[in-house]
Amino acid sequence: MTEEHYLGVKNLRRVFDVSKPWLNRILEGEKRQILKAVDGVSFEIVRGETFALVGESGSGKSTAARMIVGLLSPSEGGVTISGVPMVGREANDERRRLRRKIQMIFQDPYASLNPRWRVSEIIAEPIRAFDIIRGQRDIRIRVDELLSLVGLHPADSAKFPHEFSGGQRQRIAIARALASNAEFIVCDEPTSALDVSVQAQILNLMRDLQDQFGLTYLFISHNLAVVRHMATRIGVMYLGRIVEIAEGHELFNRPKHPYTQMLLDAVPDTDMIGRQRVPVRGEIPNPISPPTGCTFNPRCPFANERCRAEVPLLVNGVACHASHEGRLPSLMV
Repeated sequence: MTEEHYLGVKNLRRVFDVSKPWLNRILEGEKRQILKAVDGVSFEIVRGETFALVGESGSGKSTAARMIVGLLSPSEGGVTISGVPMVGREANDERRRLRRKIQMIFQDPYASLNPRWRVSEIIAEPIRAFDIIRGQRDIRIRVDELLSLVGLHPADSAKFPHEFSGGQRQRIAIARALASNAEFIVCDEPTSALDVSVQAQILNLMRDLQDQFGLTYLFISHNLAVVRHMATRIGVMYLGRIVEIAEGHELFNRPKHPYTQMLLDAVPDTDMIGRQRVPVRGEIPNPISPPTGCTFNPRCPFANERCRAEVPLLVNGVACHASHEGRLPSLMV
């Protein structure tokens, strides 16, 4: 793996206006309500690595992923692929070329495949859309190759999605992502809808494909056991912000943010038998009216007045006043 920054995300923000209609606000005397789904997220991904975004539901992981692949426009900030800006109205040949190299694997294999299309049509769609291969015979040969690559039989190309199990459907989704000769794949909870045994098969397949083709993954998950198996580096998100970024082994062995520690303590682990755990307290606050200062402060056992008044900056991979000031127990530092 080379140390080439393949993807760069800089100060990415996305806000949604969730206010009632104008007339209702006037009659009821209410103000506009703005939801900050992603609030100033920045990170880089090295070519060939797996970078994971983790956090509870509602932390902004999937919204960030959809902005990166272009399914959502950011309110502010930018995304670059191989140094080329991908955000903006103007189109150019280089941006279009890079768009072909970006694919996404969605969470639910039951909903991400068109039930009216045969598998051959589903996998061939990116090939035809990007004009990668011409000629029905050559396209059919390529579809058969992709099916074999993901552990299915070429004869499966004539079937419909409802004829497959969940794990097989996710294999079809992976084959579709590879059909455009993708280099960068965003995996949005790709195994959360699958049984545990099938999860392991799909994750091992993804790692094998990464080694074979030099793929770069952005892996979105709330399952830290899965992330531990897949990720090179990990970014922990909370209420739209990244609160910690670290190498995978460093984050699991020496977490620096209380939220990361709470997430880890919630994971069943035989190595932690007899060790005192810090249970996850409370729930994510309402993102429309988040707490002042550090948004994690209502749930944090180490919060003080500064935490409740001042937003912590991401310094040395952690955004936490208690960590910066050395107020955390030795177990967490």
